[in-house]
Amino acid sequence: MLRPPPAPGSKVDFNALKAPSNYVPGLGRGATGFTTRSDIGPARAGPVGDSGEKEEGADDNKFDEFMGSDAGMFAGGQYDEDDKEADRVWESIDKFMDERRRERRERLLKEHLERMRADNPKITEQFADLKRSLAQVSTEEWEGIPDVGDRTVKKRPRFQGYAPAPDSLLSKAAAALQTDTTISAADGLVTPGTQTTADLTAIGEGQRTVIELKLDSMADSVSGQTVVDPKGYLTDLSSMAINSNSEISDIKKARLLLKSVITTNPHHGPGWIAAARLEEKAGKLQVARTIIAEGCEKCPTSEDVWLEAARLQPPEMAKAVLARGVANIPTSYKLWIAAARLEQDDTAKQRVLRRALERIPGSVRLWKAAVELASEEDARVLLSRAVECCPTHVELWLALARLEIYENAKKVLNKARQAVPTDPAIWITAAKLEEAQGNIDMVDKIISRALKSLQANGVVISREGWLKEAEAAERAQPPCIHTSRAIVKEVVGLGVEEEDRRRTWSGDADEAARRGSTETARAIYEQLLAAFPGKPAVWRAAAAFEKQHGTRAALDELLKRAVSYCPQAEVLWLMAAKEKWLAGDVPGARAILAEAFAANPDSEDVWLAAFKLEFENNEPERARALLAKARETSTASTARVWMKSAIVEREAGNTTAQRSLLEEGLKRFPSFWKMWLMLGQLEENEGRVDAARAAYASGLKRCADCIPLWQAAARLEETQGNVGRARALLEQVNRACCFVWTPCHPPIVLLIVQGCYGPAMPLTACIFIRHVD
Repeated sequence: MLRPPPAPGSKVDFNALKAPSNYVPGLGRGATGFTTRSDIGPARAGPVGDSGEKEEGADDNKFDEFMGSDAGMFAGGQYDEDDKEADRVWESIDKFMDERRRERRERLLKEHLERMRADNPKITEQFADLKRSLAQVSTEEWEGIPDVGDRTVKKRPRFQGYAPAPDSLLSKAAAALQTDTTISAADGLVTPGTQTTADLTAIGEGQRTVIELKLDSMADSVSGQTVVDPKGYLTDLSSMAINSNSEISDIKKARLLLKSVITTNPHHGPGWIAAARLEEKAGKLQVARTIIAEGCEKCPTSEDVWLEAARLQPPEMAKAVLARGVANIPTSYKLWIAAARLEQDDTAKQRVLRRALERIPGSVRLWKAAVELASEEDARVLLSRAVECCPTHVELWLALARLEIYENAKKVLNKARQAVPTDPAIWITAAKLEEAQGNIDMVDKIISRALKSLQANGVVISREGWLKEAEAAERAQPPCIHTSRAIVKEVVGLGVEEEDRRRTWSGDADEAARRGSTETARAIYEQLLAAFPGKPAVWRAAAAFEKQHGTRAALDELLKRAVSYCPQAEVLWLMAAKEKWLAGDVPGARAILAEAFAANPDSEDVWLAAFKLEFENNEPERARALLAKARETSTASTARVWMKSAIVEREAGNTTAQRSLLEEGLKRFPSFWKMWLMLGQLEENEGRVDAARAAYASGLKRCADCIPLWQAAARLEETQGNVGRARALLEQVNRACCFVWTPCHPPIVLLIVQGCYGPAMPLTACIFIRHVD
């Protein structure tokens, strides 16, 4: 029944309204899920549980870091998209407020830092104005500053340095690693009252001498009869086998097992062989012969049993055993070969082998054994028959070709190629044959045809295998150099990508040279140079190889080709000129350098190489003229050229010209430290200490990281007796090297000159290694 709507302006009594379905009072404010005393009636509190037990009904999942366990009215709420949107809005508001305050916060922080720095300045800032004024101090004022002595009353720091280990310490360490063969008296193995040591090696030698003396006395009696054979006695002692109880027990067990084997399966040959060898090991040779004889009767078709029976018998009896074996197994080549070996005469051996070949004409082992015993003419006849019986065996064809003359050998190899078209050894032998006859042009054709024929017959060409064949051809007797080169030419590029050719071929050449196959390596380098004629590095590697393994003429020819392909490579010109110079051909070296000047007119290295050639050959005027011309050339006028010019004048004793060249060179190249050093040494040698000190000072201003300049300046002060000033210079270089690293010197070396650290130091200068982090 529907309730009529209230009249306008009237107040609705909500308490009189019917509650909607599924309504739970207090759910909206979270006042649910609890009971009161009135709901359960009067009761008494139960016993309190142990501390540490969780309250029953507590849920850890409802714990919130901000609100705790009591999350209030939102304890069971879900975090939905509206909540996420609200969080994003509040986060953007927080960022906006932070941006508004950031400028003010940064300004306040900057003002705070400025106040802190103004109130607490650094030591370097306090003395900055005084340090700037030091730049106006003159050299005379610096020199007038007195040395500061060591006036401290505190404990002086202990000098820390590294000294070489004494010889006594090294000898003691070496003795500790040696094995001592003596027992000292301190070990307790000494007779009371004595202080000798026992040498174990000497004791062993003494015992051996005593035994030999006893044997000698036993060998010779008064009547001259030999009682004991010393050599046989020692041999018997060394070969005597001592069987322990365990070994005897093992032999008995093995005998029972093998007896069971040959009883249950009497036609099993390995069982009879094992039983016979067991008795032989036990020392019962006759029992072993009896067992193997029975095995021959039980297993007449087992060649291993017959061979074992022949081994256990004496030679004469072994022949009879093998004859019986051959009668039972006429197709066993092993029995025929064993029978031939028992014969003492070569004729008898040949007779046995020929009878064997009549029974087994297809056995390659029998043919080889027969050929080895035959003469050259008989071997040719035997091999002619062998290739007919065994046409697929390449080794027989090659052996026959080696015994034939040139024309017949060609026919034999052609027949072999037709019989075995998949074997590369036939083609390689044909190439060697042509090379031996002087037909060099045919070698390349044969190797090329060989690869095409083998590929047509489905043979996979192995690059590594053919390179090994090239090395084998080089090592043959006589060496087949052209065959090796032809093989390399045809196969070196097989299976190699174009971008990998240089790296792969260089590695192949190095490996071949390492194995001693120089001609193979040279052939690989030829292919490498043909593929990369414009690479100076390849020419340099080939030249290094020729210098190590080739002749001087071959090296000169290679370098001529190199400079023709790479005329801009200065190093190749210099190598060619140097080789001519080392060979004593100075005009030839000059001619090469003249060509190098034409190809590289602006090269400093070429100018200096020409100067060195003239200077080392006692031609100072020509060397001086070359350097003068180089100084006049704008592109060749370098610091090294000016330095070499000064060196020429120094060797000639012309100090005026040397000083002039150094001063002019330093005007052009003020950062070249070697000329500053030469100028300082020149002034120092002439006794002009102030000028030398000024030269070193000027050089150090421009080359603060140059260790030799600092050392020279410190040595100058040392020679003048200014030890404190020398120490100050060295401390300066130490601080400078902490921040400067150059490949020529590590930043850890610090010179300590004579007397810098008191009279306890040696009078000579020493090196102190100081580690710099």
